[in-house]
Amino acid sequence: MTFVEELYNQVLEGRPVTREQALKLYDQPLEELTEKANKIRKHFCQNNFDICTIVNAKSGRCSENCRFCAQSAHNPTHVMEYPLLDTAEILKHAKINESQGILRYSIVTSGRKLSDADVDKVCETIRTIRKETNIAVCVSFGLLDEKNFRKLKEAGACRVHNNLEASQNFFPKVCTSHTFADKVAAIKAAKAAGLTVCSGGIMGLGESPEDRIDMALSLRELDIHSVPINMLNAIPGTPMEHNRRLTNEDMRRIVAVYRFILPDASIRLAGGRGLLPDKGRSCFLSGANAAISGDMLTTSGITMETDMKLLKELGYEAKRCHD
Repeated sequence: MTFVEELYNQVLEGRPVTREQALKLYDQPLEELTEKANKIRKHFCQNNFDICTIVNAKSGRCSENCRFCAQSAHNPTHVMEYPLLDTAEILKHAKINESQGILRYSIVTSGRKLSDADVDKVCETIRTIRKETNIAVCVSFGLLDEKNFRKLKEAGACRVHNNLEASQNFFPKVCTSHTFADKVAAIKAAKAAGLTVCSGGIMGLGESPEDRIDMALSLRELDIHSVPINMLNAIPGTPMEHNRRLTNEDMRRIVAVYRFILPDASIRLAGGRGLLPDKGRSCFLSGANAAISGDMLTTSGITMETDMKLLKELGYEAKRCHD
């Protein structure tokens, strides 16, 4: 029996993969690794596929110095800047997405955190969306406290997105204006407010395989069940603009190892998916079972129509998971 087969059986028996095992797993033959990861996905998640879209509801001039980000005021990039969109504009996008079969819609804003006044404004927007559509509303508003997360929950939001971005060890090489601990505190505050949490990170920042595994283990410790895996889209003007672009094989390996560590999670291909030659198809056969569709925050994505067609071709069924 191969090492991959041993770990596959271990996961199906409900015994977690250790850090030492995950590090060894990372170097196993790709095809065996991805095949077994896909079987784990089928065992724990069946053919359910959690698909969502995002709206960039407040863009640019972010105070934080994240080295990958086009919206950071510290990076000389060319990105559209505008304040918080009004309810009518956000609602319009929600209705369009719902008409395409999308089940989740995330309102995303730039900045360290949304102000108290803007939280109140967006709560009214969420109430309107929930009244006029059946789409689930998720939010990504930065490092809020529990009080504001409770407001969002009461308004009708069901999920908070807050990426760890990287491992605790590597995080200071990505951002110094806030910390990994700040991220964890916001995630715990959202959970305390009764919201589910979507959290993952970006691959290709210069991190090692050990860093990737450590982030997955942190997500498991935080009991996260929606895990976006972004591939760095190196934006000109950011400090990471010359980073090596990851390959399809890199992403398949990362997805597969994450499936072993987080067997029942919605592992969500997110930013950078459009850079892959097959737009993520092979990753969806390597353990991934969720995606962000449509445009990303500052870059073009893959159309909702294209994604819905792909799901049918792969035998998936769109469904909200882990609410």
